[in-house]
Amino acid sequence: MSAGRGQMKLGAFLWATGHHIAAWRHPQAHVTAGIDIDHYIQLARTAEAAKFDMIFCEDAAGVREANVNIASQTSRSIGFEPISLLAALAVQTERIGLVSTASTSYNEPYGLARTFLSLDHLSGGRAGWNLVTSASQIEAANFGSTGLRPHADRYERAREFAAVVAGLWQGQGGHEGRSFSTRDPLDLPRSPQGAPVMVQAGASDEGRDLAARTADVVFTAAQTFEEAKAFYDDLKGRLAAHGREPEDVKIMPGVAPVVAASEAEARAKHDELQELIPDDVGVALLSSYLSISDLARYPIDGPLPELPVSEGMQSRQALVIEQSRRDKLSIRQLARHFAGARGHWRVVGTPAQIADELEARFEGGAADGFNVMPSYFPGQLDAFATLVVPELQRRGLFRTDYEGSTLRDHLGLKRPA
Repeated sequence: MSAGRGQMKLGAFLWATGHHIAAWRHPQAHVTAGIDIDHYIQLARTAEAAKFDMIFCEDAAGVREANVNIASQTSRSIGFEPISLLAALAVQTERIGLVSTASTSYNEPYGLARTFLSLDHLSGGRAGWNLVTSASQIEAANFGSTGLRPHADRYERAREFAAVVAGLWQGQGGHEGRSFSTRDPLDLPRSPQGAPVMVQAGASDEGRDLAARTADVVFTAAQTFEEAKAFYDDLKGRLAAHGREPEDVKIMPGVAPVVAASEAEARAKHDELQELIPDDVGVALLSSYLSISDLARYPIDGPLPELPVSEGMQSRQALVIEQSRRDKLSIRQLARHFAGARGHWRVVGTPAQIADELEARFEGGAADGFNVMPSYFPGQLDAFATLVVPELQRRGLFRTDYEGSTLRDHLGLKRPA
């Protein structure tokens, strides 16, 4: 039974064919999954039947991994705009939370606040916004920008953006600031849950401070227990400065499970996926997260070169560099490892083995729950829902039924005053 920390939270991170870079090549892949609404309905209902807190759809307004294998590019890049997708899923589900990414760099607060509050009403109080500042040159090029805004500027804009949105959700109108101005309150009543849930995923110092100030949920990436624990303690320690309590924010690291009835079968499933990664695709993905364009010019079996600090995803860059140095990985090895879960924690094994790993991080105070990133859909979501979730429930670590109707209810979050 769970030893006093309550029960963990679980999100199902949806992504077309799956989170492994080679999921589109898997024999069970549904290559056009990104534009098949029935596929997403099936995934959402599977997660809801397993009593997940939420489903999560991320977004990047640009074509990923440009100039690599065209089949990979097509299968990974096509997809619905996520808030529109979640609006469709709202009427196909009853209890599960619905969270989407939207960028503070390429939206305006009034329109975004109205869109998410509309989704919240449509779903009966189940909506959440994952605030991102957008760190990709690809996205910047699609919005008339002359280039990616500097990291500090993006976060300055994000802080004001989040404050305006929070005010609008509380029925306020009228704002005059450095980046934004609004006149009217929203043409909608308050949310059924007080306000949509605010999610944040930045791990830089500015990102952590923004999360401590504004977030209800924080998504993060951590390979080791020590990394996860250090992030957890640091972020929870920042809350008091903003008049908040540790329980006000739920920290949910990403985890990419490959699960099967036996360890040998799980290893075989993982190895099969790893063998499907084309080198150019793996290196291109790694390059995009390191925010460099010329990684392919270095020897693929040599070490990662020294890199300047990026204006892009600084925390993810630091994570990758640390792993390459710690594990003495070549570019090829690092690209293959990174491609399996895009820098997130990967666990391979039986339901009991995976539950052991999740329990250790949860009970060890390194996570309040996990954002589950199945390697391929629907197979690995089905496996987690039918094999791992019952094991967590048996141990008293996860709910057997929903106790409320809103996303805040599921997460145990206070209703905003």
